[in-house]
Amino acid sequence: MSICESRMPAIRTAALYIRVSTHEQEELSPDSQKRLLLDYANAHQISVPEQWIFQENGVSGRKADKRPQFQQMIAQAKSASHPFDAILVWKFSRFARNQEESIVYKSMLKNKYQVYVISISEPIIDGPFGSLIERIIEWMDEFYSIRLSGDVVRGMTEKALRGGCQCRPPLGYCLPFPKSPLQPVPEEAQIIGQIFHWYCSDHLSLASIARRLNDSGARTRQGNLFDKRSLSYILQNPVYTGKIRWNRTDSSSRTVRDPSQWIISQGTHPPIISEEIFQQAARRLASDKIPVPGSGVSQTFRSPGLPKHWLSGLLKCPACGQSLSACTRHRKTLPDTLYFQCTNYIKGQCSCNCYLPEAAITAAVLNTLQVMFPSDSRPTADCQETLRQADHSVRPPLPEHRGQLLRRRQQICQQIYRARSAYLAGTDTLEEYTQTKSSLRTALTQAEAALKALDSLPEKSLHRTPSDALCAFLASTSYTNVQKSAVLKRIVRKIVCHKARRCIDIYLHFSL
Repeated sequence: MSICESRMPAIRTAALYIRVSTHEQEELSPDSQKRLLLDYANAHQISVPEQWIFQENGVSGRKADKRPQFQQMIAQAKSASHPFDAILVWKFSRFARNQEESIVYKSMLKNKYQVYVISISEPIIDGPFGSLIERIIEWMDEFYSIRLSGDVVRGMTEKALRGGCQCRPPLGYCLPFPKSPLQPVPEEAQIIGQIFHWYCSDHLSLASIARRLNDSGARTRQGNLFDKRSLSYILQNPVYTGKIRWNRTDSSSRTVRDPSQWIISQGTHPPIISEEIFQQAARRLASDKIPVPGSGVSQTFRSPGLPKHWLSGLLKCPACGQSLSACTRHRKTLPDTLYFQCTNYIKGQCSCNCYLPEAAITAAVLNTLQVMFPSDSRPTADCQETLRQADHSVRPPLPEHRGQLLRRRQQICQQIYRARSAYLAGTDTLEEYTQTKSSLRTALTQAEAALKALDSLPEKSLHRTPSDALCAFLASTSYTNVQKSAVLKRIVRKIVCHKARRCIDIYLHFSL
């Protein structure tokens, strides 16, 4: 909140906040704002250390979270060191052009941290009338921003309808000078033509095209590796047919608008590909997005904490180190099968094919774990403790002692005899006796089955090693993937799969 000059002597140290928007022509330059603010500070004996001068160029004041220097200044004002007593701005519009945010930040700074916001060109008197004037100024600033935004949108819409480019040139084009039509870059235009040829004529997948481009050293306009998403964007961009597309995405939410809101007009730049090839690519992209029941391959993306398989997150690619994703292969006549593949290979950013059927890699991991922890091994103390804890947490209940099962069977037989005696004595009705007898017969059958199962168990199963318990737990269908994954990750750090060498390397959290 601003203050009047009568309270200026209380301000000893201040910060400067300087902001300039690219579209506001009546603003002072950053240097002019800084000079006026420093002159004001010197006139009022206010110290302004160099580290407390915050400046942002070409940034709108509508949203505070889009201004990093502003957020840094607020964080310093709220810190325990309390480095300054005021924030000097040229106008209140420099602090914020959103009345709600302006009121929230000013009130918080004043009431909780005794930091005042001072506009050197808009002095405010004390009292209710001064607060009213300040609210009017804030409202006018916000209204101006909203009106200006509408004018800018109308101007950009008109330019788009006339075929003018209003964004950074995509891969394949450049801007020789400001406001000039797009011009093809021969080397990049050749890459664009090759992408459409591979996709439309050679019928390669997006991942295969990405791998070819990355292996050849080609990169995106940002210098990144190609992937399926970047290629899909290229194949759907009508700029390569000589057209201009504008208003496709919402800049505030970064979401794609409905196609009815897009503006597509004939541009003034030369095309790289023909309209026929572009439509052919569009038809294939549309067909690829339609799931075909019972056929094809799909990848299931799951939220964090819900792995599709208990090995998810542990299996790693030997080439790029990325995790292997659990994917489902759907077939028309055969049951669905699960397999693992390098995530970057699926995107087209890795050339190492790590395709591994789920059954094969599961068996390999279980066998390797059994070999790593044999019954006669002597692991380190850390290893022994981790295995002991894991065994304690995952070991299913062992069968009851034979004596307990014999006593239970004897008790059930006695209960059956007493129920029969109660019926013969007339205490229980026939319906009550029948119901009681049925439940007791079921319990007797279960006890006898438990005795039979206990007799058939080998002696060593009652005294299994921790590795036996761990492997039995991982192979069991009685536990969820979340439970299995949590236990295994307490022991195993990562598993590198070498498909070419037909082996796996298991890295533990401890040494054996």
